[in-house]
Parts: sequence; C-alpha cells; structure tokens
Amino acid sequence: MRPSLWWWWLAVAAAAVAGRPAAAAWCIARSGATEKALQTALDYACGRAGGADCAPIQASGLCYLPNTLAAHASYAFNSVFQRARASPGACDFAGTATITLTDPSYGSCTYPASPSTAGGQSGSPGSITGIPSPPGSDNGGAGDLGSGDDSGAQARRAAAAAPFLPLALSCLVYLLHTQRW
Repeated sequence: MRPSLWWWWLAVAAAAVAGRPAAAAWCIARSGATEKALQTALDYACGRAGGADCAPIQASGLCYLPNTLAAHASYAFNSVFQRARASPGACDFAGTATITLTDPSYGSCTYPASPSTAGGQSGSPGSITGIPSPPGSDNGGAGDLGSGDDSGAQARRAAAAAPFLPLALSCLVYLLHTQRW
C-alpha cells in the first residue's frame, strides 16, 4: 500500500473511532427498592412532572410484560433519564434507581438509549438537570449514580475514560507520522 493511502486510511479510521459516542447507559429500578418507594417513583415518572413515555408499559404496550412494578419502573425511569441526556443526576428517583451499562431491552421491548428515542413530554421545569426530583428526594435531582451499587462506579469510570480515546489516537497518529517508512 502506498504511504499516502496508508495515512489516509489511518486518518479515516481514527476519525471514525474518535467520533463514536461513549458507551450507552440506562437507568433502571434498584433491586433493593421497596414496592412503596418504587410505586411512588413510577407515579412521578409517568406523571406530568416526570414526563416519561409510559405508553409502552400500558396493557397494550410492547413493554407491558413482565407485568411487574420493577420492570415498569425501569422503563419509565429510563425514559426520563434519556430525556435528560443521560445526566447522572436524573437517575435517582429518591434512591430507587441506578445506572447500568447493560442494555435492559428484551424481546420486542426496546429501552431508549438516547433523547431522540425516549419519547414523552418535552422538557419540564425543575432542578438543575431539568428533571425535578420525585417526592421524598432531598437532592434536587442531583442524585448519585449507585449508592452502594457497583454499576454507578462503572458508569463514572466509562464517562471519565471517554475523552481519553481521541487523545490516545492523536498520539498514535503523531508517532506513526514521525517514523520514516
């Protein structure tokens, strides 16, 4: 391969890798949450203030089954979280939610992974993140990622590492460019 073509191919590959979005994240119900707290948070998320797209968890929706409080809350929490552009503070719901890097979608039920696929009402006024906290939350929407659960730490590490890739690729291209072939 001619050197000029090789550099062109390397530049295109580096741009493609650097332009990829960071790993997706979803907001789901925390396994230790009480039924009462989950119900309160679900009511909030599907209500006017939360603005989640809850149509898929209605009886005729693609995400109705399994018909469990945790499954329905997870879908609604994620809808609000994605609308907030996956802001970590938007996944708290009075301590009943946590972030996961594993896609919770199943069968024909697809969990939104971006604001454009999250549906629901457009931005609601409220906390700093644009998503007001549900009743019982004292943090103004700026909740933690995990509260004792490792998935929050994982999401923080992934977000912190995301800007490193373009820098590493730039260094590699520079080093390769300075070598005489």
